[in-house]
Amino acid sequence: MSGFDPRVTLARPDLADLDLQGLVAAERYAAPTVRRVAVPTAALRKAPDPRAEQWDQLLFGELFRVLDVQDGFAWGQAGRDGYVGFVAQADLAALGEPATHQVAVPRTYAFGEPNIKARPAGLYSLNALTTIEATEGRFAKGEGTGWFVAAHLAPVGVALTDYVAVAEGYLGAPYQWGGRESLGLDCSGLVQQALAACGRAIPRDTDMQLAFFASIAEAERRRGDLVFWKGHVAILLDPDTILHANAHHMAVAAEPLAEAIARVEAAGGGGVTGWRRP
Repeated sequence: MSGFDPRVTLARPDLADLDLQGLVAAERYAAPTVRRVAVPTAALRKAPDPRAEQWDQLLFGELFRVLDVQDGFAWGQAGRDGYVGFVAQADLAALGEPATHQVAVPRTYAFGEPNIKARPAGLYSLNALTTIEATEGRFAKGEGTGWFVAAHLAPVGVALTDYVAVAEGYLGAPYQWGGRESLGLDCSGLVQQALAACGRAIPRDTDMQLAFFASIAEAERRRGDLVFWKGHVAILLDPDTILHANAHHMAVAAEPLAEAIARVEAAGGGGVTGWRRP
């Protein structure tokens, strides 16, 4: 697989995506079967084991291209960011009608009835997808979920406009390696989720994001720019303050940029590796 990033290439020595025939070597090729995520969040893991490292996280309604099944896990590729790994079969379902709406707030419940006193289910995170089947008063019924407060949803294709403000909505959320849900996410997941809410699809990992965005000089930095270290990324709230999901605070936190730079260097993490503008 020379020249192909294995994180986002649906191939291994014994099996590869049919679309990769002639590009990567494999014993056989097959066409993936598309499934959708049927739980609020589904872990995408390194191995077919519930204890394996979580590499990424899929949200309700997102698509997953399944190429193989083993030990109760589907091996395939995430539709939203292309990441390859294992997802529990029980977390996936057959395709339904195309999504009509997405969650437009950090998190929300779906209720068993169109009533805030009814049994809640969820929580469903920002950017989760749903198909609205019916409406009643202030509520909208999602396929396979329940009744959402309609004001918490937006039609697919209607994007928010300020990705930094979106990211600030995660302030205080716990740090979770590989996470993208509102209740826990990592540094690159925070950037990816905030930009996705504003209609921008970007890669998953920090090195991918560093290569993806336009480079700027440190002196040009402003609100909304990104600062990178090896294996880490933060969002500038202003030229001297950052917001990031980080393992020091074990949460999404805001802090002075200079303090973060000094702390990372003192811990042996090195200096800033780049400044980027989304």
